[in-house]
Amino acid sequence: MMPSDEPVLNYPDHRRHDIRPRMIAAEIYRGSSYGPKHPLSIPRVSLVVDMVHAMGWVDGENYLTGPVATPAQLARFHDPDYIAAVAQAERDQMLPEDMMVRYGLGKNGNPIYPEIFRRPATAAGSSIMAARLIADGGIIHHPAGGTHHGLRDRASGFCYFNDPVLGILELLDSGLDRVLYLDIDAHHGDGVQIAFADDDRVLTVSMHEEGLWPRTGTIDDVAGGMARNLPMPSGMHDDEMRYVLHEYFMPLAQKFSPQAIVLQCGCDILAEDPLSRQMLGNQAIWDVVGAMIKMAPRCLVLGGGGYNPYGVARCWSGVWAVVNEIEIPPVLTITAENILRAVKWTHSRGKQPDEKMLTSIKDPWRGGDIRDEVRTRVQRLKGYGL
Repeated sequence: MMPSDEPVLNYPDHRRHDIRPRMIAAEIYRGSSYGPKHPLSIPRVSLVVDMVHAMGWVDGENYLTGPVATPAQLARFHDPDYIAAVAQAERDQMLPEDMMVRYGLGKNGNPIYPEIFRRPATAAGSSIMAARLIADGGIIHHPAGGTHHGLRDRASGFCYFNDPVLGILELLDSGLDRVLYLDIDAHHGDGVQIAFADDDRVLTVSMHEEGLWPRTGTIDDVAGGMARNLPMPSGMHDDEMRYVLHEYFMPLAQKFSPQAIVLQCGCDILAEDPLSRQMLGNQAIWDVVGAMIKMAPRCLVLGGGGYNPYGVARCWSGVWAVVNEIEIPPVLTITAENILRAVKWTHSRGKQPDEKMLTSIKDPWRGGDIRDEVRTRVQRLKGYGL
């Protein structure tokens, strides 16, 4: 339920109901890992793919395999020398120290691993492909996307190529001039904001946990004028997310009237995630997805952060159900349950996961009072207008 003092407004539904939503993924994510001690040592996209198949939610028509972006496609945003360095790192599985420092490769959580070029290039190629597929409308769910920290000439924050930027550029190249990028990951969507700081065709909006790396995205940061940032205090819960959705995200989208929305729905904001201090359940994320896909005739729904494999698999599988208006059942099929039970996660939270995380998709609603500091920040941000 909405908090009683917050009115629910009705908005037009701009979706193309005659175009079936599609999912883009690839097999490269199965078995590919950043290394045994890295937060991205866990399976993520492969679990989502297996779960939606086990639930009977995809078929040969709405499940697509994403391509590997070419160096020329990557160069639409990234520096050619940097692209060549990532390719060299994959080929040689090493780089000279000066190149590692210059390009952030093999440094600061961005390891050199066997698929260091092909894996992020597949995410990039999939976002480019998705943008082309929704040129006339539709929704695509690309759970491997959302690598929002990647910079033009260096890796950053586990991100090597910035697939949201490349997807948005493809949308702009098709003739669109009003694209809304909304990022609800626990971390600030800095790379996307930087890329479009001076482009009045793209409005970048990031809600993130205050104080988390990269420690950017303050509430008064509007970049070149087309960025909005909502740093949230730790402990954010479902009712606060719903407050932000109805009080800010939806009215802002209504005013901007986007021709396309790119939604980065990193699920490291879930209570179970080891890299944030938020207290959200997956229903709040689904609320955002369900509302925002109606605000434009084209929508690209990306993944992002998420470092608890059970939480990621359940959340993003549910995202796919939401975009298809599939009613989420109270319990998983036995096949889907066994997929989750087979996960091996050495983190302390993985040794004894809650039984409900293995038998169901939907979290209980994790609500509470909306704190004054949340209300104050939202109202302050509304004052920036468009």
